[in-house]
Amino acid sequence: MEKIKELVEKNELKHIAIIMDGNRRWAKERGLPSAVGHKKGVDALKTILRACNDFGVKYLTVYAFSTENWNRKPEEVNFLMDLLGQTLKNELAEMHENNVVISFIGDTTKLSDKLQEILATAVATTKENTGVNLQIAFNYGSRAEIVKAVQDIIDEGINEITEDIISDHLYTSNIPDPDLLIRTGGEMRVSNYLLWQIAYSEFVVVPEFWPDFGKDNLAECIKVFNSRNRRWGV
Repeated sequence: MEKIKELVEKNELKHIAIIMDGNRRWAKERGLPSAVGHKKGVDALKTILRACNDFGVKYLTVYAFSTENWNRKPEEVNFLMDLLGQTLKNELAEMHENNVVISFIGDTTKLSDKLQEILATAVATTKENTGVNLQIAFNYGSRAEIVKAVQDIIDEGINEITEDIISDHLYTSNIPDPDLLIRTGGEMRVSNYLLWQIAYSEFVVVPEFWPDFGKDNLAECIKVFNSRNRRWGV
């Protein structure tokens, strides 16, 4: 594993974005409720967060709840809201102790006041930390993000629009674009995720469902990334 860390540092892999897909399919294959798959997905995220620290990855962005996920059954939506809140309350002390920085991208104003308060507490508690930056995309949709950025630019009276101006008005303005995008569960689509930011990201799609994705899987994805020649369009 030490060799993987050295490769990460050598190639300056700083930011990994993940589409955590397959919780429900994982549960269905085992004859279990979707809720069990989502809970196992939280365990997988904890594992990958620790692995990112071990591998020297500074930024981890995960797709937890999309703007389209509101169309799921109300009981599943409510469960996911509760799961986020409970996970943050249960894990915040440990993540803070491990120097993790927690932030959120997406329209969190649509969440309940109670959940917004929990999110705000997590952000405030960890904002001075210097370890892995865990960015959770919750009620996030990339098209909506870009529309909001354009609206904000118009409201500010900016007339000369550049790529930098748009980037500066996105939720992710304070962090580098992802070097690597991983999707679990085998699906070949980006699902309205970080459309602007992944313009030159390397993609790796793996068959494993998210609850089965562990440290060794992440290491293999990093090996694939390090084997590629990033030409940046040249």
